Amino acid sequence: MLHHLPSPSLKQYNLVVAKTFGRGNKNQFLPGDRRIKLRTERPISSIQASGLRLLRPCNVKGDDSKDSASGESIILDVQTLERDLDIAIAEENYPKAAQIRDSLKLLRQDSTTSVLAANAQFYESFRIGDLAAMQALWANRKEVCCVHPGARGIYGYEDVMTSWDYVWANYEFPLEIELKDVNVRVIGDVGYVSCVELVKTKGSSWGGQFATNVFERIDGKWFICIHHASVLDL
Repeated sequence: MLHHLPSPSLKQYNLVVAKTFGRGNKNQFLPGDRRIKLRTERPISSIQASGLRLLRPCNVKGDDSKDSASGESIILDVQTLERDLDIAIAEENYPKAAQIRDSLKLLRQDSTTSVLAANAQFYESFRIGDLAAMQALWANRKEVCCVHPGARGIYGYEDVMTSWDYVWANYEFPLEIELKDVNVRVIGDVGYVSCVELVKTKGSSWGGQFATNVFERIDGKWFICIHHASVLDL
């Protein structure tokens, strides 16, 4: 089944129907000669009851960050705290070192939760086809990159958003999405989540992709900067 329709803006690429992948029966569109015309205008889906399921507990890796569990930024800076911790240990000020260590632990837990929450929002917007929500989740920068299965990278906020609009023109929402083998790591203002995506459209079988989503904290909020999905045989 088709997960992502790898189509950047028509300014840069033409499209050709290519092979199907996964276990579904829909076509994939790859860069090539223009032989079809895609529908790009459709209503944005409203929020519906979540069908996003997490199949396994997350494997949370060590992180260094400073965000809260709700995604709001906080004042303390992890790098500063780490330096203060080294100084406290060097000065044998162990009560202060213990206090700093506790603060670091809380910050790391919070940042991990925030990145996982942003990742869940990404898949929820994909599940219901909410382009406005997807637009709000991506960093509005020319450096952002989206790699749909079987296609080269699409760069720049506008072209990435156009590619998602093309993807969703081929679907009937809501989709069923399940995630498994979820791993997360946060270092400073950058975090990433890797996972296996299982996506099912109405009337088709499950299709699988291995995905890596990279997030950056900008002005206290986590935004997705890179999405890279590769096809898995189920």
